[in-house]
Amino acid sequence: MVWLIGALCALAVAGAAYRKRSLTLSGAAAAFVMGTIYFGAGNLLWFGILLVFFVSSSLLSKFKQANKAELEKSYAKTGTRDAGQVFANGGAGMLLCLFHAIWPHSGWIYAFIGVMAAVTADTWATEWGGLSRRPPRSVLTGKIVPPGTSGGVTLMGSSAAAAGGLLIALFGWLFALLSGTDVFWGGLWLAGLTGGLAGAFSDSFLGATVQVMYRCPVCGKDVEVLEHCGQPTRRIRGWRWMNNDAVNFISSCIGGLAAWLLALVV
Repeated sequence: MVWLIGALCALAVAGAAYRKRSLTLSGAAAAFVMGTIYFGAGNLLWFGILLVFFVSSSLLSKFKQANKAELEKSYAKTGTRDAGQVFANGGAGMLLCLFHAIWPHSGWIYAFIGVMAAVTADTWATEWGGLSRRPPRSVLTGKIVPPGTSGGVTLMGSSAAAAGGLLIALFGWLFALLSGTDVFWGGLWLAGLTGGLAGAFSDSFLGATVQVMYRCPVCGKDVEVLEHCGQPTRRIRGWRWMNNDAVNFISSCIGGLAAWLLALVV
């Protein structure tokens, strides 16, 4: 019965997101599978946090969308998420949910908060950072880089990353209370902030070093896409398999690991 209820809830959310064009058809199918597992194998804490990430990120992606339209042309993925993005952002959390169902332990929960804080922080940093009036600086050198450059960070984006991580911590604490989940509330707050910042800056570091990047032959801009200005782009650096989805997944795991290690200390 729990799994059936989870499937119905996931179908409702995925269907609404597809109609609002927050998800592609493949993204909606992936969200349905993921939401069912989060609800069936977990509880309100797991499913609720997933919803908080998705709803907040979708709303931010629509906020002042026209101002970010030019930057999005350089990104491999946009605000309308496909299956790859869905699993990249929620896949690690789904595995932790299954691990917790098989072997219940609070460590899985702290790691989960870190994972979801990481993907939320990264999304918030990207969406808010794209609206910054100050140019981004390279996370490696500190030098000013063009807006939309992978590995570029702004004060506005970094502040948004911290806020996104704390939002996950806040709802993690609330859902833990409502579901009767036995976790240390201080650990949740630390996991959210630590996981969020660790994940966001890991994403920037990977984006500046090993993420595959291309150069447009028309405008000369470094982009994540295979085509720009109507022309095929040329690979200039990075590992071919290290696309945006791979960076997001690895960064979320780093955020989860950082939160888990901190939870062990406290």
